[in-house]
Amino acid sequence: MRFLGIDYGSKRVGLSLSDEEGSFAFPYKIIKNDLGLVDTVHNICGEEEVSAIVIGESHNSEGERNKIMGSMEEFKHNLEGELELPIYFEKEFMTTVHARELLKQTGHAGKEINNAKKVVKDKQEQADASAAALILQRYLDRKNNKDN
Repeated sequence: MRFLGIDYGSKRVGLSLSDEEGSFAFPYKIIKNDLGLVDTVHNICGEEEVSAIVIGESHNSEGERNKIMGSMEEFKHNLEGELELPIYFEKEFMTTVHARELLKQTGHAGKEINNAKKVVKDKQEQADASAAALILQRYLDRKNNKDN
């Protein structure tokens, strides 16, 4: 069973995929959050034979809903209208910050002088896909531990 993880943002949406066994999550890609978002996710689900979707549920440090949660719920509702797949929310907190730190530690976010603006954008996008992988991995770990 392959899962698609989603780190929903107002400008970009980070995506991750699990392996076919639903054990490990990997950064996949970043897509624009535009009017074609639902169709793009729908196409990816077909191409990658996705069986379920996990969306990061966004809360602030006090555990209250962030402003973006309304948009995320609308996105989830629109996906449910297009896809006949189970869609779950997985609580997320600071996954993008954690992903950026992991990228630094692994050397994927080193400083670059040439094309600095593009490098910064690429790092942000890497972090979005990595954050989606962290969200999905959290869900998979919880699910797989519960099943055992």
